[in-house]
Amino acid sequence: MAATQAALYGELDLALSWSEAQLPERERTKHVHRLHPYLGKFVPQLVESLLERYVPPGGRVLDPFAGSGTTLVAALETDRDAAGVDIASFNCLLMRVKTRAYNLDALRRDLLWAHSEASAFEARGRYPNDANTYVRAWFAPSAAEQLLHYRSLVEHVGSADVLRTILARAARSSRRTTHFDLDAPRAPQLEPYACFKHKRTCRPVEEARRFLLRYTLDTLARIESFAAVRRRAGIAEVRHGDARELDLRGPYDAVLTSPPYPGLIDYHAQHRYAYELLGLEQRSALELGRPARGTSRAALAEYVAGIADVLANARESVVPGGAVCIVVNDRRGLYDAILRRAGLVVEQRLERHVNRRTGMRGGEYYESVIVCRRS
Repeated sequence: MAATQAALYGELDLALSWSEAQLPERERTKHVHRLHPYLGKFVPQLVESLLERYVPPGGRVLDPFAGSGTTLVAALETDRDAAGVDIASFNCLLMRVKTRAYNLDALRRDLLWAHSEASAFEARGRYPNDANTYVRAWFAPSAAEQLLHYRSLVEHVGSADVLRTILARAARSSRRTTHFDLDAPRAPQLEPYACFKHKRTCRPVEEARRFLLRYTLDTLARIESFAAVRRRAGIAEVRHGDARELDLRGPYDAVLTSPPYPGLIDYHAQHRYAYELLGLEQRSALELGRPARGTSRAALAEYVAGIADVLANARESVVPGGAVCIVVNDRRGLYDAILRRAGLVVEQRLERHVNRRTGMRGGEYYESVIVCRRS
């Protein structure tokens, strides 16, 4: 018999744990938090709660593993400033698009023009000359034509990064893959297949236009929705680089971050379609915890040293008495060594249950929120 919710939550911080009924997906993905799918992000409600606890109103928070920008977006919505660092250029693109203060009239003009152009474009059913090997392998001819046509619109608008994000989101949805494996497909799917998601035989996607049109309007609505609740004068600084060595430009009132896990997600490979279509700089060799390194003793030692170096650098940018909050599932027991090397002392360790409704994953899942201070 499965454990009851009361049993599961008996020893947890209930203010940081939510059931599906308490926190449905539409709330976890409100406004710009669903601008583009992203594996491994924490829910904005967790960030909002931790900001309220550890960052004073009007204060400044740092996320040295900023990912898709959840900390930055939540800070702008809760009267704080923020800075985020990430090694992946696509992540930095997402963060800039999510946090920029837009001229909404100009944005609407740009996106409605792009929507009109994409709607009127007629694919001929053959690959354009500028379709590279990746595009030819992962996209049907018409889908490739439509995506590359949309890419050609980017330089004609002021909202170029927004169009780039829409293009990436549409590319993710229109790849030749099974509907139930959009997160990490290993090879193009060229034939009809038994679809676990739809419980029927499905075919690989042939066109990208419906995704481009839908996501163009959805992106506009989400940015407008966020503009209505964010602090317009708030500052969100996005920096593309290695947080082990960057000047983090403090001081900050606190650090709030969720580091990558060892051997779990390759954040460059996860968004390869974006790198291929947008020509983004790749720094995957510097990505901490990347699966290509494995989880051998040497790889874990390298991971411990890398995470500790980031946290040590972040620690130096925090005001005296400021908190360093780390959200992690430390099932390998690595964080005692990491925090010791980083010069951090654990003040409190909060446990939370993670809502795992989405994705093809089973079993219960828990995270720790490790609250530290400088030693």
